[in-house]
Amino acid sequence: MHNLYIGIMSGTSMDGVDIALVDITAGKVKSIASKCYSLPDDIKQQLLTLCETKQTSLQDLGELDHQLGLVYAHHVNQFLTHHKIERNKIKAIGCHGQTIYHAPFGANPFTMQIGDANIIAALTGITTVADFRRKDIAYGGQGAPLVPAFHKSQLENPSINRVILNIGGISNITVLIPHQPVIGYDTGPGNVLLDGWIKACLGKNYDNDAKWAKTGKMDTKLLTKLLNEDYFQLPAPKSTGRELFNLSWLRQKLTGITLKSEDIQATLVELTALSIVQEIIKLSINTELPCELLVCGGGAKNPLIMQRLSALLPNWNVLTTSEKGINSDDMEAIAFAWLAYCRLNNIPSNIPEVTGANQAVSLGVIYQ
Repeated sequence: MHNLYIGIMSGTSMDGVDIALVDITAGKVKSIASKCYSLPDDIKQQLLTLCETKQTSLQDLGELDHQLGLVYAHHVNQFLTHHKIERNKIKAIGCHGQTIYHAPFGANPFTMQIGDANIIAALTGITTVADFRRKDIAYGGQGAPLVPAFHKSQLENPSINRVILNIGGISNITVLIPHQPVIGYDTGPGNVLLDGWIKACLGKNYDNDAKWAKTGKMDTKLLTKLLNEDYFQLPAPKSTGRELFNLSWLRQKLTGITLKSEDIQATLVELTALSIVQEIIKLSINTELPCELLVCGGGAKNPLIMQRLSALLPNWNVLTTSEKGINSDDMEAIAFAWLAYCRLNNIPSNIPEVTGANQAVSLGVIYQ
């Protein structure tokens, strides 16, 4: 009996398409293989422009949705060929899609992910589950974050205070404290501003090993201005994205401040670390138990962010999730494979305390 699922994730950072193959038996996930494929430059640029300007035409939006579906399907087929896996052994693909707008507040809350799942199902011949977030919104939730339910299922430990921290474009935490309800939400920017700033200044997609940030000096005045953002004061549940934290936001905050570009990068690292830590120190933890911060996502590879987290949280053991058996690069792709498994088995996969939904439901739409 095959229990193989594929997860596809392309996150806020748009640094690529992560594909993960997992075995899921009785709800427990075992990672088998994974690969990150790059997004074609023209599609990535269209997505970045769309998220930044929030302007498009219906034709351009429809075509981008189609193109992304083709990209996802192509990479799944490449992945299967490379690993010599027969497609009839895969029970389902779970595809998050690419978020282009997330607006959970207001009179008519919505979230929008594109990447036509009909195309993925048609071109791979594999049942595809997608559109995970909107059902949670339909039940009064924020549609995010969804990965905490996966974290709870795989990483909860009754004798450890655990926080799972995903640093993608946006940073989010899942709080797993014994005998307390699970909470999880977006703390604020992860890599989105760091990647955007180095791209604008040096033309690079990201600051490899924080080498550029290390040449700069953190500026307290700018940090104070950056932290003076309403989002950081909001209570959970809350979620955010590029529609708030983007280069236009940063440039507005830089008004009246003159700094070297590398000093701005160093300050953005501190913003990422401090906005996370400010949330963690608010938690009511069981002081008799050890504390672990398990980090995943691209930010887990940033030595400066990891260093600052350890320094700012002296009572916490800061590790990557890889050290606990779930590859830190693949966490979200694996989570969407698990969400597809939940949908096919009609298992509730949101946590109302996390998203604000009024009930637990099985998320996702099945495309065959």
